Amino acid sequence: MKKIFKKPESHPLTWWLDNEENTVYINEYCQKNGYSALKMVLKNLEKKEIIDIVKCSELKGRGGAGFYTGVKWSLMPKKEIGIPRYLICNADEMEPGTFKDRFLLEKIPHQLIEGIIIASFALDISRAYIFLRGEYIDAERILKRSISEAKQFGYLGNNILKSDFSLDIIVHTGAGRYICGEETALINSLEGRRANPRIKPPFPACVGLWGKPTCVNNVETLSNIPSILLHGVDWYKSLSCSKDQGTKLMGFSGQVNYPGLWELPFGISAREILEDYSGGMKKGLLLKAWQPGGASTDFLIGDNIDVKMDFESIFQAGSRFGTGIGMVVDHTVNIVSLVCNLEEFFARESCGFCTPCRDGLPWIVKILRSMVNKSGRQGDIEILEDLCIQLGPGKTVCAHAPGAIEPLQSAIRLFRSEFEDGIDVQNSKNILDVSPNIQSNMFKLDF
Repeated sequence: MKKIFKKPESHPLTWWLDNEENTVYINEYCQKNGYSALKMVLKNLEKKEIIDIVKCSELKGRGGAGFYTGVKWSLMPKKEIGIPRYLICNADEMEPGTFKDRFLLEKIPHQLIEGIIIASFALDISRAYIFLRGEYIDAERILKRSISEAKQFGYLGNNILKSDFSLDIIVHTGAGRYICGEETALINSLEGRRANPRIKPPFPACVGLWGKPTCVNNVETLSNIPSILLHGVDWYKSLSCSKDQGTKLMGFSGQVNYPGLWELPFGISAREILEDYSGGMKKGLLLKAWQPGGASTDFLIGDNIDVKMDFESIFQAGSRFGTGIGMVVDHTVNIVSLVCNLEEFFARESCGFCTPCRDGLPWIVKILRSMVNKSGRQGDIEILEDLCIQLGPGKTVCAHAPGAIEPLQSAIRLFRSEFEDGIDVQNSKNILDVSPNIQSNMFKLDF
């Protein structure tokens, strides 16, 4: 496994770590120049200047969607007297196979806190929330200690560093729903409502938490802010080997020798991460397929392993960059069984708000289970393909169902023969022969 020599010039997120076992608390963080960006910002920069710097850096959101952070900040309306505004850090990391935010929360919490403070200052916000995945018990303990430390050192609370800026950060643990990763479902949950996504527009920037202007950013996104402000846009852009700027926490899980994550430049190849950092496949196993960024991304085959790890390159290869934490599938795994397991998760985590997702995902699971048991019916593959269309982009309120069908549609395309092996040809009638109009009459799930 390749060892990384961490230094601030090339590793803005992780250079603080002398080892990967201990948490960097406030004394060590300050000794290593922590909170220097905040001091500089409060002393030298106007709020608009901060937003312009983040916009010029072309920092993309690290939660999976990849929307430009500076643009998102600039969509917040002008501050009105008496109207509160909120910042929410989305730390509800429930994407299967993804663990990058947990690493930052547990190892470098003050970097995130500093990023939240700077973002809140730039956006005229006096109260911020960290919406934390409920199962991250260690992260909750570490964050609460770190927030208390920041208050003691004068970086949080009233009149931060003797300025006229005040901020409180509140840690809110979620009840354990995947859908809370969607920002409007997260907002509903934070308000004490059922975690259903909201129809957009209006967008949270205008009508968010309790109907007030709200900005929602991912943990890794906010953790980039201190380094960008401290070292500048040109420095940040120089770190990348791609059109996407800066570095990214990337890695692999699954049957590799060293599952984990590393801070790497955009544009590095997936092969280099797999072989040089993750140590390659375990002995005797061959790479069959892989997902670039979590369970809700399309499978790619081994022939695509030389693709560059950035948003555009992964899209051109036929998938999405997502969270950038890949998962390998070895040659011994039955793809139908694997996809069935994923779809069971997505079906269980559907909020049930819209029909295609609520009814379509359990239907998919039922068909896949029959295929796993070699009792599928003729026409089942065609039904799955049709359901992939009916649950696709634009057919549901949020992106849960479109994300859920990505591994399914790619698995059928790449490994159709394994789905065909799950059909009991001799003992099943072709379900599509029941009615010549069955697809138009029965399987269209449009509103």
